[in-house]
Amino acid sequence: MLGLGLLLAISTGCTILHPITPQQVLAAQETWGRGVIAIGAAYLAGDDYARTAADHVDNLYAFEQGDVLFKPTKASTAQFRLTRDSALSYFVGGDQAYPEDKGFALHPWINVRFENAGMFIHGNYALAMGNYYFQQRDGTEIKVEYTFGYLQQADGTLRINLHHSSLPYEPH
Repeated sequence: MLGLGLLLAISTGCTILHPITPQQVLAAQETWGRGVIAIGAAYLAGDDYARTAADHVDNLYAFEQGDVLFKPTKASTAQFRLTRDSALSYFVGGDQAYPEDKGFALHPWINVRFENAGMFIHGNYALAMGNYYFQQRDGTEIKVEYTFGYLQQADGTLRINLHHSSLPYEPH
C-alpha cells in the first residue's frame, strides 16, 4: 500500500526532497498574510494593486501545478473558486463573472495572524487548520476559520492547493 505522501508526489508530479517542517508552514502563513496586507496597501497608495494581487496568487497558490480547491470566506453565489482568475477576482474584485466580489484584500488590513489548531504533515504535503485574524486600522480583529493545504515544490517552497475559510458559526 502506498503512503499518502507518495501518492501525492505521484499525482502532483512532485519529488519528495525533504519532508515539510512546521516552520515552513508557519513561514508560508506569514508570507500569505503579508501578501494580503500588501494588496490593500497598494490599493490605498494608488499603485498597481491588481499586479500585486496577481503576484500573490501566482507565487502562493499551486494553479500552475494542478487543481486548487479555493473556498473564500465572503463568497456565497460562486462559493468555490477552482481557477486562477476566479481566485484573483476574490482578492481584488472587478471581474464581471463574479459580481459579488468586492475585493477582500482591498480592505486596508494592517495585520494578519494565524492561530493553528493543528497541522498534519506527511512528506511533501501539509494541512493546517485553525483561525486567522484580520486586524483593521481601528485595532479590531475579524476572526475567520481556515484550512490550508500546502504542496512542496521541487525548490522546497510551499504552494497552496487547498484554501477553505469561513466565518465562525453564530447561533441565532
